[in-house]
Amino acid sequence: MEVRIGVQHVSREISIDTDMTSDEVAAAVAKAAADQGGTLELTDAKGRRVIIPAASLGYVDIGEEARHRVGFGA
Repeated sequence: MEVRIGVQHVSREISIDTDMTSDEVAAAVAKAAADQGGTLELTDAKGRRVIIPAASLGYVDIGEEARHRVGFGA
């Protein structure tokens, strides 16, 4: 699933492809926002970690969980 993260005062967004479900991503965002001085930590499909201070979050766009098949077999 693709997750796009907007960071305050930064013109480009962060885009990661993760194996997490949309509920897991939403829970991680909610936990980071609730903690004073917390951080949002997500792991992408290749095992790389992205850590963002929750105070700097502008938005989090959670994409679809299932990818659509393309081609004649779809």
